[in-house]
Amino acid sequence: MIFEGKFQIGKKGITQGAVDSINLSFKTHTQLRISVLKSIERSKGKIKEMAEELCDKVEFPCNYKIIGFTIILRKRSKKKKQS
Repeated sequence: MIFEGKFQIGKKGITQGAVDSINLSFKTHTQLRISVLKSIERSKGKIKEMAEELCDKVEFPCNYKIIGFTIILRKRSKKKKQS
């Protein structure tokens, strides 16, 4: 069973508040669906950069998949090591 949370990223892009919300949501969900709204640039390259940035900023290790203008983040099993 996949537990899924839903988020949207708008004209402000990836903010610290968005990252904090994603971290909080990953505590109870294994997969998150993040919609990129029209108010931000909607090129495939920009969406890929945003997905990579999210994977770097969240405290849980995750993989991403891009479907259209949606980023699917899927949490891997273990927490990132703090250095």
